[in-house]
Amino acid sequence: MKTLTVIATFQARPGQATELRAALTGLLAPTRQEAGCINYDLHASSADPAKFLFHENWTSKAALDAHLQSPHIQALRSRVEALCPAVPEITTWERVD
Repeated sequence: MKTLTVIATFQARPGQATELRAALTGLLAPTRQEAGCINYDLHASSADPAKFLFHENWTSKAALDAHLQSPHIQALRSRVEALCPAVPEITTWERVD
């Protein structure tokens, strides 16, 4: 079974880095309990404290799709426009063996 890797990057609006960090950190515990979540790790840029990256691995696209519909992700979506100047960049990857 091939896992699905997701890379999601968020850039905070000026003055919103602390609030964005708190919102993203709040996703860690509930997401890590979801079925199909292998890992869900948040990183902060060493060069830009207002930039964040999620590195995620999921057992399937169905598990990822369920995650994207979860209440905590939906709650974040309603706040993204206020916290970020642009839509977060989200890409999916498959490991090459």
